[in-house]
Amino acid sequence: MELSVIILNYNAKHFLNLCLKSVLAATQDLDAEIIVADNHSQDGSTELVKQHFPQVKLLAFDQNHGFSKGNNLAVEQASGEYLCILNPDTVVPEQVFVECLAFARSLSGVEVKASQPQSHDHKKLGFLGVRLMDGSGTFLPESKRHIPTPEVSRQKILGNDSNYYFNKVGEFREDAVDILVGAFMFCKANVYKECGGFDNRYFMYGEDIDLSYTALQKGFQNYYLGSQTVLHFKGESTVKDKVYLKRFYGAMELFYDKYFKRNRLEKWLVKAAAKLFVLVKSSTSEKVQEVQNLKQIFVSETGWQGTENLITRSLESVEEESSSELIFDTSSYSFSEILTFIKEHRRKFKYRFYAENTSTILGSDDANARGAVKIMK
Repeated sequence: MELSVIILNYNAKHFLNLCLKSVLAATQDLDAEIIVADNHSQDGSTELVKQHFPQVKLLAFDQNHGFSKGNNLAVEQASGEYLCILNPDTVVPEQVFVECLAFARSLSGVEVKASQPQSHDHKKLGFLGVRLMDGSGTFLPESKRHIPTPEVSRQKILGNDSNYYFNKVGEFREDAVDILVGAFMFCKANVYKECGGFDNRYFMYGEDIDLSYTALQKGFQNYYLGSQTVLHFKGESTVKDKVYLKRFYGAMELFYDKYFKRNRLEKWLVKAAAKLFVLVKSSTSEKVQEVQNLKQIFVSETGWQGTENLITRSLESVEEESSSELIFDTSSYSFSEILTFIKEHRRKFKYRFYAENTSTILGSDDANARGAVKIMK
């Protein structure tokens, strides 16, 4: 088998539904399997998979194992030569896995029919990441990062992120980078296992940094493929509250203690900066500016069949509209077409997706905001 796509889910039912629709479209011409590992969700996620996606392999855990252990357990059940660790709150274009496979094989000199060049004078592939954008079409800079040494992280906490993100590689370029994000991590299965998988001591946050760095330590090279854009709603699965901040900076302390020998003063400085950051950020509410009087437009070739009267426009004609909420009909257009439109019209509109199998409209307007879900009756 070529590929195993592993999606670890926890209470993200509606976003998981959309994610699976896009992954099925992206794997239809591949020898691939899709594994949903569910961390004991209570929102009907497992019932959704059983009812609407019988071709998906479901691992329903009886407890929440966290991100690291949950993914590791799923990898043990995977049969693919390659793996893709994927968040449930993502939408992928149809060509993404073909292009990732082509890039990975080009490093080994294996010829594959795809748009990627067929030879690279690079080190052996560790992990491969892609360009991520949020629900508004805004690029997520954490798609490619430098190694977060204690000094780099102190500067990031204090507001200087110039050495945190891998800015010398353009967002649409392909090149070697240090650290990738766990929302989309592509690799050979034997590389994942040689690196030991995610460290189970991380319950949530930091495990992608740890695994990326482990790959570098073992002589692999991580790469960023900016030609491929994946939508990561992000805010749906990450609530930036005080608990999140404590977990995140607790994970970073674990990372430093694991890889960097620090004197007492340095440890104190990192811990003090993290505590100060938690205090400041948790006392500041992050609100998304709401745009009033938005016109709702159903972007479709067939028209709206729901209970509300919506204006229908084709994808080609919708650019003429303004101050609108666009609801994409995923049965009329490919995910690649929709994601390209969002990428090229960043923040011009509010974007929503309509999933006809569950009659839901969903999206997210900001990386720090919870996703919007509307169930049509």
